[in-house]
Amino acid sequence: MTVTDPVADLLTRIRNANSAKHDFVEVPASKLSMEILRILRDEGFIKNYESLKDRKFPTAKIALKYGPRQEKIISNLKRVSKPGLRVYAKRDRVPRVLRGLGVAVISTSRGVMTDREARKLGIGGEVLCYIW
Repeated sequence: MTVTDPVADLLTRIRNANSAKHDFVEVPASKLSMEILRILRDEGFIKNYESLKDRKFPTAKIALKYGPRQEKIISNLKRVSKPGLRVYAKRDRVPRVLRGLGVAVISTSRGVMTDREARKLGIGGEVLCYIW
């Protein structure tokens, strides 16, 4: 299956599964999507993920996370930089999501990282998405 924007596809699948209260969701895997999933896991937005390579296409299985009364941990996901309009941030203009309560995922020359890590290292890059 060919997808024009794999990051938007990843975020949409997570958003839809989260709204439907699914426990797991499968998404097409790529290096970039695996890095975004690593950040989501490290920041506590998802339980875990695993790469499934025994399929026709590489796939990632994501275990979604909910609160004690089945409330959503992920309130929203927003794609910022799109294929038709790339959004870049200089090191002094790295965005803050909800005054630090959310996370901005940034693709830098040193890899994919959160806004906090990029600010600490003093580097900018392409702002991929916001998660809160």
